Amino acid sequence: MLSYLEMDEGAVVPLHSHPHEQGGMLLKGRLELTIGDETRVCEAGAMFLIPPNTPHKAVAVGGPVLVLDVFSPVREDYAKLFNKYIPVAPQ
Repeated sequence: MLSYLEMDEGAVVPLHSHPHEQGGMLLKGRLELTIGDETRVCEAGAMFLIPPNTPHKAVAVGGPVLVLDVFSPVREDYAKLFNKYIPVAPQ
């Protein structure tokens, strides 16, 4: 499952974990990413992998951030929102 995330400068995804494996790529900006007990500042083009049930946190630093996340298996909580914000084309 793909998830496109836009974060404003200073925005925080608080420390959390889930049973899904998560991979991703930072498309734009700088992201302070904590995975387990390791924290790094990532630049655009950086990729990451978060094992299932591993605590992780993200903070946008120095400007806006764009991230493409990949989850396996599908996150049912996200799937409920699928296409919810995509307007229906006029007929």
